[in-house]
Amino acid sequence: MSSLADPATSRKADAPPTADPRRAFRPDIEGLRALAVLVVLAFHADIPGFTGGYVGVDVFFVISGYLITGLLLREALATGRVRLAEFYSRRARRLLPSAGLVLAAVSLAALVLIGPLSRTDVYHDILAAALSVSNWRFISEQTNYLAAGRDPSPLLHFWSLAVEEQFYLLWAPLFALLAWLFRRGGAERTPARRHRRNRRLRGTLAVLVAVTTAVSLLLCLRWSQDSVSLAYLGTPSRAWQFGVGALLALLPTGLRLPAALRRCCGWAGLAAILLATVWYTAATPYPGSAALLPTLGAAAVLAAGLPGPGDDGQLSYSAARLLGTRAPRALGRLSYNLYLWHWPVLVLADDWTGRTLPWPVKAALVLASALPAAATLRWVERPLRRSPVVTELPRRGLSLGLTAIAVPVVLALVAGTGTLHTLGSAAPVASAGLPAGAVTGGSLLVGGAKAAGSGPVIPTPIQARNDYPPDGDCEVAPAAVSSPPCEFGDLSSSHRIVLLGDSHAGQWFSAMLGIAATRHWGLEELVKQGCPLPQLSVVNPQLGHTYTECDSWRTNTVARLRSEPKPDLIVIASLNRYTDNQSLLLNAWNRTLAPLRALGVPIVYLTDTPVPGLDVPACVSDHPGDLGLCAVPRSQALWPDPLSAAIAAGREPGVHQVSVNDVLCPGSGSDCPAVLDRVLLYRDTAHLTNAAVVILTDRLQQLLSAQGLLGDGWTTLLEDGFQGPAGSRPNPALWEYDTGTCYQGCPAPHWGTGEVETMTDSTANVRLDGHGDLEIVPTRGGGPSGAWSSGRIESRGSSFAAPPGGILRISATIALPDVSGPAATGYWPAFWTLGAGLRPSFSSWPGVGELDAMESVDGRPSVFGTMHCGITPGGPCDEPTGLGSGEHPCAACVQGFHTYTVEVDRSTSPEQVRWYLDGTLYHEVTAAQMDAATWDDAVHHGVFLILDVAVGGSFPGVYGGAVPTGATQPGHPMLVRNVTVSARAGN
Repeated sequence: MSSLADPATSRKADAPPTADPRRAFRPDIEGLRALAVLVVLAFHADIPGFTGGYVGVDVFFVISGYLITGLLLREALATGRVRLAEFYSRRARRLLPSAGLVLAAVSLAALVLIGPLSRTDVYHDILAAALSVSNWRFISEQTNYLAAGRDPSPLLHFWSLAVEEQFYLLWAPLFALLAWLFRRGGAERTPARRHRRNRRLRGTLAVLVAVTTAVSLLLCLRWSQDSVSLAYLGTPSRAWQFGVGALLALLPTGLRLPAALRRCCGWAGLAAILLATVWYTAATPYPGSAALLPTLGAAAVLAAGLPGPGDDGQLSYSAARLLGTRAPRALGRLSYNLYLWHWPVLVLADDWTGRTLPWPVKAALVLASALPAAATLRWVERPLRRSPVVTELPRRGLSLGLTAIAVPVVLALVAGTGTLHTLGSAAPVASAGLPAGAVTGGSLLVGGAKAAGSGPVIPTPIQARNDYPPDGDCEVAPAAVSSPPCEFGDLSSSHRIVLLGDSHAGQWFSAMLGIAATRHWGLEELVKQGCPLPQLSVVNPQLGHTYTECDSWRTNTVARLRSEPKPDLIVIASLNRYTDNQSLLLNAWNRTLAPLRALGVPIVYLTDTPVPGLDVPACVSDHPGDLGLCAVPRSQALWPDPLSAAIAAGREPGVHQVSVNDVLCPGSGSDCPAVLDRVLLYRDTAHLTNAAVVILTDRLQQLLSAQGLLGDGWTTLLEDGFQGPAGSRPNPALWEYDTGTCYQGCPAPHWGTGEVETMTDSTANVRLDGHGDLEIVPTRGGGPSGAWSSGRIESRGSSFAAPPGGILRISATIALPDVSGPAATGYWPAFWTLGAGLRPSFSSWPGVGELDAMESVDGRPSVFGTMHCGITPGGPCDEPTGLGSGEHPCAACVQGFHTYTVEVDRSTSPEQVRWYLDGTLYHEVTAAQMDAATWDDAVHHGVFLILDVAVGGSFPGVYGGAVPTGATQPGHPMLVRNVTVSARAGN
């Protein structure tokens, strides 16, 4: 900060003519600068006991106000004017070369030590620092809740320099204007007239400073209640501290304090500064009234050093004498450059190591930063400050300052442009171009990693930074106590969803709007930043006080819901980390849920998503070749959730829950990824990217539908995402094995179709892959002529039926064996159902019905859907062929996951069975195609599900693959990502 190197305390030769008998040079001020910088450095190094070391900044502000006002006042009183060009020339040649050197060094270091995305932030910081507006840049970032979670800037400390430079820019011209007005107002031919003019000027300035100081202090106190970042970093809210120093400089020349009083004043001032240093912490509301202690303490030390009757201010046994000794003065002379260098060293060291360093290491780094600080003082600041060539004309000093700033600006612009080029376009992600999300299972996308392919992540890191939900200003700011009208979707509909909570609810906006849009419903968003939906008392970091605005917003929001038409569904979500006291959190939730339950509306709790706790886009940008470095331990990303546990245990009546955490933290691994299936999941340290939310929309819709929460009546009868360790068996509560070559008591060998494999329950043939997929693998033993084995499992449940007037939906997401040509001869993967009546009597086929949701043979780029019924041969279903779709082309079906669905629809007339591939209808059979009795026998009963990969048989034989050949390759699995059976009751 500029007071650290202020010329007014450095050399008399630099000072303008003086009309004040008090000398310009005061050694105790150099010592006070040393104390101030020491506590700041100790605070930044996290040295124990210096938790309030940030008050050193306040001390510097008081010193600056005192010195600059004294400097300007002496010139105005002595000459009747202020030479602005000379004033700014002195500032420029003393302050800007050192600052420009640090900015240039940070610009170059960022190329090596900081990843591309974070580097762009640093270059913006350099530009702001060079233009002396750092404080306003950091204010905008600190108050932007949605941009929270960024790593600290290596130039964060330049905010205080910006505040001081803005003070210079305003204060000096004001002095010059007043001096000119008073000089113009009357002749100055006699000393008496000059004395009267000077007295009026001093008095006017004192009144002006006193009023400004009072107004600024009131602003500081007010803003400390509403916006702590604005109060802490804002120039208007800090001006009063400069004003306190300025008022000291404006004291009447003849004022003399007794020596004893000055001694007491000096020691009391030092004690106040040190008390604030050790007593204050990061939790202290600041600046506010707490800033009075160090500010008045610094003023007391300055007042104690004023010369008295018969002395020079350096009284024996006084604080001024201690501060004026050699060691403090030496550190005080170095303080400006030390302040400039130490913070970039600390931050860049953290970036380089990738972790927060312990305080002894930080302390050592602060000491090491004294080396470049001393070098800058020795070879940059002093030579340029004393150069006769530079000091001869004011414009030369100004030119030097502009050059010192232009160099880092050019470096930042050039390097920043190159970095932006490597990061790619920052244009928003087009939702329409996003890959399809999987509805169930452990994969984010339909087709999983194979469908994701290769290339850059989506969104790119630079896009992710701003990939917010498109809900405008509906996530209301901390100071707001009510939400504006935020209604979306079909506003004419009598049906609507309410999305309620904090920003972790707001992140689901696009998904909720998509779900509402598919039903032509409306969506109402009631979301407040940083406001826990459970009734907890928290401190808001933007406001700097207890978040009473959150309490008011909660109350107003519930009252609003009472007054509005009843919604169809209330979806609630909230960050789960406002407290780690599980009992307190659950009680707080229940206080919120009680009035919501009273509305008589279904409530669904969206379980809180993982919280990585690191700047994910920056990490992905830093490690594009090893994204695993950005994964976060599961225990860190997922906290215990007492509300989720209570809902699962049935202790929260009327409250349902859904969760997507099984896909965001897939399988049983120890980590939660930052990127899944090439989708960048997080936009910051805690929130999902909007792209990830859009991809998760269909999954979320299925989860809500499965619980009948969307008013469409769907109920999940069976769901399996095949989670479990690699090599383990599928869930025995859901699945059983078929083994051998036919059912027990089966009337025909080879499963009745001529297959050559033996089905086993070995994990060599049926197993989980550990990533959310089931593998069914055909194997062959003993070489090309060896015996084939494979796997066939069926659901234990056999009562899956369409209710009268309703619909049964059976769906699976499957990747067919990735094999084709001669190597695929004889492959016969299938997903199908049989009527429950077959289990006691296998002689009832085909009358009991069979629905083949998916069959494929010989690795051909096609699939089949077929219904079997009636009698064989012949009959209404033309057995044994069945009523099939024929070979439905699907070139991509052997290259990735696709969803196969069969629906039995008893809500239409005539009733139907329909086949879908990835949601597209491609085949149907209706009751009109057969007699009522045959349809009834085939459709109006429960079924069980079968998944298998057969080898050989009559169906492959139609295409030349009845008997696998020596070229047929074993070991290519059919992968099953999920199986879901759901039903909707009739009206």
